[in-house]
Amino acid sequence: MRTPYFLVDEGLIRRNLEILQSVSRETGCKILLAQKAFSTYACYPLIRQYLAGTTASGLHEARLGAEEFGGETHVFSPAYRSDEFDELLTYADHLVFNSPAQVRKFGLRARQCSKSIGLRVNPECSTQEGHAIYDPCAPGSRLGTTRANWDDAIRPLLDGLHLHTLCEQDSDDLEKTVAAFEEKFGPFLHGMKWLNLGGGHHITRPDYGLERLKRLLRRLHDQYQVQLYLEPGEAVVLNAGFLVTRVLEVVHNGVDIAILDASAACHMPDVIEMPYRPPLRGAGAVGEKPYKYRLAGPTCLAGDVIGDYSFDRPLQEGDELVFEDMALYTIVKTNTFNGINLPDLWVRRLDGTLEHLRSFGYEDFKGRLS
Repeated sequence: MRTPYFLVDEGLIRRNLEILQSVSRETGCKILLAQKAFSTYACYPLIRQYLAGTTASGLHEARLGAEEFGGETHVFSPAYRSDEFDELLTYADHLVFNSPAQVRKFGLRARQCSKSIGLRVNPECSTQEGHAIYDPCAPGSRLGTTRANWDDAIRPLLDGLHLHTLCEQDSDDLEKTVAAFEEKFGPFLHGMKWLNLGGGHHITRPDYGLERLKRLLRRLHDQYQVQLYLEPGEAVVLNAGFLVTRVLEVVHNGVDIAILDASAACHMPDVIEMPYRPPLRGAGAVGEKPYKYRLAGPTCLAGDVIGDYSFDRPLQEGDELVFEDMALYTIVKTNTFNGINLPDLWVRRLDGTLEHLRSFGYEDFKGRLS
């Protein structure tokens, strides 16, 4: 197969889905797919057997979820566009607003269309370490209504509250966040229909505190009598995708550098944004194996570097490398900077067969330009 390409493994996705479904069955919590992390809709027929619906960050994701997934379609945006809102109402079941002003602007129209309305709140409780770019509770955050900005006049329009504060975190951080949320907003939950605890829960990670999560969900349901929602993205496809690439050239400048046909900037932007060092099959950390290489992409960006890895033998032109955990926040973030082609998309179905979903080319690059 021509590299680079993404390969998504449905058998590995199903392992994650079975864990998520067990949480739903044991707690009554509904779990939604956060499409911002994974939107490969060729896998939606499998995922919708286990999850209750999807979440979206705007019109196009909402339409994709409604058309290709079904079930419930939840939408949140920091600010909705007036010229898109009527169309959005045709796809969404739940609309979450970021501020009382947005509720006043759009809430009545949504209510007249029999939509469920929520407000995103900010409990001002940061639990992240080292990822300020992903912290909705950071000082000055635009995401969610703080207690100081709560407007009780909109409460009759609200069916639920939404909070999202985590990123790749365990249930102990969720517990801390919920305590802060209850202190500031708990009294407002009485009489509401639902509470959405957002995403960022690494539920399918092997060492995740599942029992703590279940206890917390049961307690919230019993105390407030609301329908609970979780909307993980990463947990649905954790460790279920691969990016396969080849070595184009090996050069030396103080260190050995292998230039690949896959780009951090174009094909795995989180490597640069977080930063993040993706796992690489058969490779080790620097010093673990005898041959060290810096793996880099083919673009003109000097910082198009994936990271330093060690290998059992020297790398050569044409060698195939397999990056793991490449389903989440990769396919949805790819771009054509420098005219670099997008990777092909493949899926391994449950029966083991490989299905080629799509190839990309010049027209995909040109079609974004004018």
